[in-house]
Amino acid sequence: MSESTEQNKRGAYQVLARRYRSRSFEELVGQEAIMRTLRNAIEQERTAHAYLFCGTRGVGKTSTARIFAHELMVHGQALLGESEPSQEIVDAIFRGEDIDVVEIDGASHNGVNEARELISNAGLMPARMPFKIYIIDEVHMLSQAAFNALLKTMEEPPGHVKFILCTTEPQKVPQTIQSRCQRFDFRSISDRQIADHLGAILESEGVAYDDVVPLEIARLADGSMRDGLTLLDRVVSAATGDLDARILEEVLGLPDDTLVDAMVSAIVAGDGGAALRAGGELVGNGMSHARVLDVLAERLRRLLVAVTCDGDTDLLGVTPEAAERARDLAGGLDSAALVHMIVSCDAGARTIRSSSASRAMLDAVLVRLSLTEQFASAAGLLAEQSGKAPARMR
Repeated sequence: MSESTEQNKRGAYQVLARRYRSRSFEELVGQEAIMRTLRNAIEQERTAHAYLFCGTRGVGKTSTARIFAHELMVHGQALLGESEPSQEIVDAIFRGEDIDVVEIDGASHNGVNEARELISNAGLMPARMPFKIYIIDEVHMLSQAAFNALLKTMEEPPGHVKFILCTTEPQKVPQTIQSRCQRFDFRSISDRQIADHLGAILESEGVAYDDVVPLEIARLADGSMRDGLTLLDRVVSAATGDLDARILEEVLGLPDDTLVDAMVSAIVAGDGGAALRAGGELVGNGMSHARVLDVLAERLRRLLVAVTCDGDTDLLGVTPEAAERARDLAGGLDSAALVHMIVSCDAGARTIRSSSASRAMLDAVLVRLSLTEQFASAAGLLAEQSGKAPARMR
């Protein structure tokens, strides 16, 4: 019986995003340069008194702060000739509940009184460890008065105190604070890295899956490992068998691939009627008019990459079979035509969202895309005629 099954029976199941949260530098995905820098700083005893971790949601900022704090504690204990922190202390650090690694939510503790309390506590020596580390999450939510109160302490903190500030909006953190920190910008995690990690988790959980599942979830996660794990949890919970494209359609509301391919094929073939029928079926399945064009733009992007980059599967973020299908669908289209189609989809989707005739706009865009070659030919003819026109008519 798997660990997750036993936890479910005891009523102690933890969501994947928590159960598979990184607890070491080696486990972090997609931030290798930052991990290497922080590890070297600890080994060379060149750690700063304040750090600012910036990046979008779910890319590992808070996890990195906890790992960094734990590694600092272990290294500090070793220098003092003392044993490593007990497992109980380690678990408390990674839960954000340790007395020497203090986690503060900037959104709910954003006033000047909270900042003053932090400052007064910072003067106290750590209870068990060499350092007292303050991790302030969403630090940009602090009030200006709170930032002002922190300023002096962050400039010249006691030798045993270190600050790790985490934020998704670094532009809201005053420059006076930023200038006193070592700043690290966390990158969005690539679809391939997210997909590989999700696949490893599914194997660890003993869940059978089609290759398309982690790839599609990774694309929807948009660079956030936490979002990817949350989506995967939903899919695993809903499945009664192997994970496949069908369960993704049911649980995550993904469009029917067959209908999307049919719509693209009709557009490429110049068959406006078939494009309208495929689009109509997608709408009938509950997809909004603007969403149909968003999905179409994403599928046309596959064709663009397939044509431009010779079907590079890593760049496409799809299975080899889907990449081959994209190359076949592209047919005789060139990059210029596909760029025009994608831009038309985007413009049409934005118009639809503010239009009272959204279905008419959707149909117009689909037929317009089906006539791309005719429009291009007409534009070329007009340009040719304009070039031959008398000078006085130019």
